Parts: sequence; structure tokens; C-alpha cells
Amino acid sequence: MTKPTDLLDPKNDYVFFRLFSEAPELLIDLINAVRADQPPIVEITLLDARLTPERITGKRLVLDLNGVDERGRRFNIEIQVRHFPFWIKRAMMYLARLYSEQLNAGTDYQEAQAVIGIHLLDFDLFKGEPGDDDNALWRFVMVDPRRAKRLEDTIEVNIVELRKADRLGQLPERLSAWIAYFEHWNEDDVMNTLAHSPVQKAHAKLRAMSAVEEERYWAEARDRALSDEVTMLNAARREGRCQTAIAMLEDGKLDIATIARYAGLSENEVQELADGLAQH
Repeated sequence: MTKPTDLLDPKNDYVFFRLFSEAPELLIDLINAVRADQPPIVEITLLDARLTPERITGKRLVLDLNGVDERGRRFNIEIQVRHFPFWIKRAMMYLARLYSEQLNAGTDYQEAQAVIGIHLLDFDLFKGEPGDDDNALWRFVMVDPRRAKRLEDTIEVNIVELRKADRLGQLPERLSAWIAYFEHWNEDDVMNTLAHSPVQKAHAKLRAMSAVEEERYWAEARDRALSDEVTMLNAARREGRCQTAIAMLEDGKLDIATIARYAGLSENEVQELADGLAQH
């Protein structure tokens, strides 16, 4: 029997992909919970639901779920645990690609259907501005801000800030149950209070998945791949800061403290770079 502390994290995108790709009815319920004020979808057909070792651990570190509903609208569903500076642009690029892929050679533009993004974020994306701290569920569409005139549906972005939503606790019951699942999956006292049956089914699938050694291996491999990506990005940023500091030191016009401030390094780090230059 798998103990609660041994359960895989459903926010691991490999685990998320496996859980929802194998149970489209759960994905439908999650989508409808996020878009509760919109007409519900009743069917979804997943696109490219295959998982390969290269897709899990390779350079393409994206495990989004893409699907088509009964009206032909396309959905992109993802869970994101790390806040990359370029996340919003990447998300919009994927949605734009889903939209443009509908228009094959000879296709009538009128046949193009809306593309809808469902993005579950395990971090606070919006903060510091008025209204940011008391809202965790967002929907963005193309609208004229001066007249509130909405353009024809093309691309829609739905964002749920999971941690903020959990803190606020003010969303509808069905969505609140899904949020509790993602934030408290390993707490039996919380999970036992959730009456929403799709969430309980997802939790049962998570328990079964967590008991399979191969599933744990791939989930951990996914974590390692993402950690490696973060490490490489941080190393590249540090290398860039060091190169900036070296150029300033070679220019000889600024002191150590000023260079440290401009380059985003500590004074000790800049001093080490200066000492290295002096030795050459």
C-alpha cells in the first residue's frame, strides 16, 4: 500500500499528462470547472497523446495536452510549476500554432475554430498591481479596452494561479476541489473531505500510478530533465553577467560596487573576476 507521502505529485507534468490523457472524462470535468461560466464541452479528442522517452527527457521539455471538442474548438492544457520569464510568450506561441495548423492548403478561413488555453500555474503570475492579490482565475480574449467590444472568438487564455486560489478559497466548489487536489494531494485529511467524484477518481488513479515502479522512474526522470534545464538557464545567465562585469572591469571607469550593481553580481564575485584579470 502506497503511503500518502509516497504519492507522485500530480503537478509533475508527466504525471499530469498520464492521468488526464488516459481519462478524458476527467480532463473534460477540469476544463468545464475552469470555464464554469461558459457552455460546457461534452467530448474531447486528444491529439498526439503518445509519450516517448525522447519527449520526456529530451530538449522539447513540453508535455501539454492538446485536444479537440465536439464543436471543433482546440484546447491546449498544461500545468506549469516554474515561472520562466518567457512563459507568457511561449504559451501564446503554442496557441497561435494550434490556430494556424487548422488552415491547411485550400482550407476556408471560415472553418477555423477558436483555440482555448487552460493554464494551471503553481506560482503567482500576477502580483503587485491593484486587483492582482484578490483574484486567481483569469480569462483573456481579444477585446477593445475602450469600448469593451469583443472581436470574434479566435484565441482565449484561461489562467488559474493554484497557490493563490488555494489561499483565497473563494472559487466555485467544483474548481476548488480540483485546486485542493493539486495543492494537497498528499494530505489525507484534506482529500477525504472532497466530495467531487472526478477528483476522487483522479486521486485513485494517482495512487495506482504511484505504486508502479516504472511510473515513478519516468516521473523522476522528468523532474531531473526540468532541473537540468533550469540549471543550464541559470548558468547561461550567470555567464552573461560575468562577461558584462569583465567588460566593465577592462574599461576601467567604474568601481567594484558599481559594476556589481549593474552586472547583478555580488561585490566579492566582481572582485574575484578583477583578481583573475590582474593575474593575466
